[in-house]
Amino acid sequence: MPIQIKICGLSTPETLKAAMDAGASHVGLNFYPPSPRYVSPERAVELAALAGKRAGKVGVFVNADDEFLGASIAAGALDAIQLHGAETPQRAREVQSKFGLPVWKALAVSTAEDVAKARDYADAVDLILFDARTPKGALPGGMGLSFDWSLLNDNHGATHWGLAGGLTPTNVGDAIRATGATLVDTSSGVEIAPGVKDVDLIRAFCKAALNN
Repeated sequence: MPIQIKICGLSTPETLKAAMDAGASHVGLNFYPPSPRYVSPERAVELAALAGKRAGKVGVFVNADDEFLGASIAAGALDAIQLHGAETPQRAREVQSKFGLPVWKALAVSTAEDVAKARDYADAVDLILFDARTPKGALPGGMGLSFDWSLLNDNHGATHWGLAGGLTPTNVGDAIRATGATLVDTSSGVEIAPGVKDVDLIRAFCKAALNN
């Protein structure tokens, strides 16, 4: 099975097209307003129209309420919902039931106990995204931090999962080989500044991932 690739935090037509042309299976639209990668509903409509059915459109949310989720899902014509905050398994189940879309849950990892939390979401989400834990007070995700990949050797349960956290064109191949991940996710790893994606880095990342 070819590796799946999600380029997250896309905010311009140029970079979205570059990601799809390079082989990304998923494109991430960030609906968390404090993030430098945030896309407005108007921009989400534009990007969703460009993406069409070429890639899965994943919306990234942090502790969002149903009203915000509903409006954003409509604007982005989303194919999946990524919960990147402190959402509990119960909340994940509610979102899955209410909106009828696959739900991804990002888990912040720094210890084996963090990885083991994936078991709590076994019947609540469609995919677990193991990401690096960011410093207290920092924005969740997109910080260019990685974690000890060997923590994924055990205890992540049977739920489909992907790998995020500090992945770049340079290390993504090593990450895939070390973990056996079938989906990799990057954001800051293909940027030249926070929120500013680089088309050459996007192409290099996808090429490195697909060559494994």
